[in-house]
Amino acid sequence: MRKAAALAAAAVVAAAATIAVRQRLREAKRWARAAAVLRDLQERCAAPAARLQQVSAAMEVEMRAGLASEDGSKLKMLVTYVDSLPSGDEKGLFYALDLGGTNFRVLRVQLGGKERRIIKQESVGVSIPQHLMSRSSHELFDFIAAALAKFVASEGEDCHVPEGTERELGFTFSFPVKQTSISSGTLIKWTKSFSIDEMVGKDIVFELNEAIKRQGLVMKVLTLVNDTVGTLAAGRYVDGDTMVAIVLGTGTNAAYVEHAHAIPKWHAPMIKSGDMVINMEWGNFKSTHLPLTEYDQALDAESLNPGEQIYEKLTSGMYMGEIVRRILLRMAQEAALFGDNIPPKLETPYILKTFHMLIMHHDTSPDLKTVGVKLNEILEIESSSKKTRKLVVDVCEVVARRGARLAAAGIHGILKKLGRITDRPDKRRTVIAVDGGVYKYYTFFGQCMESTLREMLGEEVASSVVIKPVDDGSGIGAALLAASCSQHLQLI
Repeated sequence: MRKAAALAAAAVVAAAATIAVRQRLREAKRWARAAAVLRDLQERCAAPAARLQQVSAAMEVEMRAGLASEDGSKLKMLVTYVDSLPSGDEKGLFYALDLGGTNFRVLRVQLGGKERRIIKQESVGVSIPQHLMSRSSHELFDFIAAALAKFVASEGEDCHVPEGTERELGFTFSFPVKQTSISSGTLIKWTKSFSIDEMVGKDIVFELNEAIKRQGLVMKVLTLVNDTVGTLAAGRYVDGDTMVAIVLGTGTNAAYVEHAHAIPKWHAPMIKSGDMVINMEWGNFKSTHLPLTEYDQALDAESLNPGEQIYEKLTSGMYMGEIVRRILLRMAQEAALFGDNIPPKLETPYILKTFHMLIMHHDTSPDLKTVGVKLNEILEIESSSKKTRKLVVDVCEVVARRGARLAAAGIHGILKKLGRITDRPDKRRTVIAVDGGVYKYYTFFGQCMESTLREMLGEEVASSVVIKPVDDGSGIGAALLAASCSQHLQLI
């Protein structure tokens, strides 16, 4: 009897041991599959120096093609009609309107010339009611002009313009526009929840000026710009060597100062300054040298603009978090990364934002506690091992590193086009103004981009290239451009 009991007990122990061994083997296979997905990702996202040089060269080729003809390149290389950037001498009171989405801001800037610079700046944000995004242009612009009039009414005694003088405004409009002068442009199409069809093809500055008149406000729109051009102006205002501006945020774009004679498609009379700001629209850059993965291809195919904005889909805040989600979903499907059942939230497109990604990537706690908290908050993954959390951080790093290195390659392409990547005896400084949430808040991304650019340039050339953060280029920059244009007009 005792012998039978002992045998039974031994059998139970053996069975338990067998189960434990099977579980360990299953666990080992699971992690091997997850590791294989990560290794494959690292290989496909790799952006070694040689490949980055190819991307840079391709960027320069596309820039030249876009400058040569309107439809010659994926890069629009838009002539902005901005041929005069702030010098620091500007004085007076100037306004800005920054309309980039479902909110807009109005700003007031008091400039005091080289000695006093920006004496005072004030701003207010306004949310646009949902119904105004699809009614009529009159209703939308009347609402905006009314907010502008209210803001003007709050001017202090120290901010009044001279009697009989009209206020001057810079207008940042972050929607697709065909610009026809520095102060006019027709709307190509609406994005970001707007759908006022009758506005397409109309001059948006004319519409705004008319709405301003209906408010009884004596004000004129002097400049129409996008946020990248505003960033360039804000950068030039504080540093006269600023030649390039990059925005790395929800989307990405670049602008730079080009010699007018290097723009074959520009048929207007030669401008006095000899320079012209070009809005590259570089988010639409595409090249066979870009390291695309199946995750990127699927994201692109399912997007609202398949085949377009490929560079932006690899480098911007709108998309990097979504790429991470797709990779984690693959790991959940093939390696049960988060357990036997796939978390339902993980299958929701765009639920994982780049902001969430950077928070997890920046987690320096020993047990990666913040990663666990975010997985729970966003994807409702209640528990995760440290090993799992580390794998999530690794995925974030691969995607961010690729984006940062490709952004550096794009900047290198611009510097190459400007002839500033070779050892030069004159050692001209080249300042690159950078704005946008990805650059400002994603520390790893910004640092990786800068170190990659230094690596590509070499220490000798890199010593004369400076990257400078710029705050609020889309707002302050628009006011500064209005000031610069006003001064320029007075000199003519």
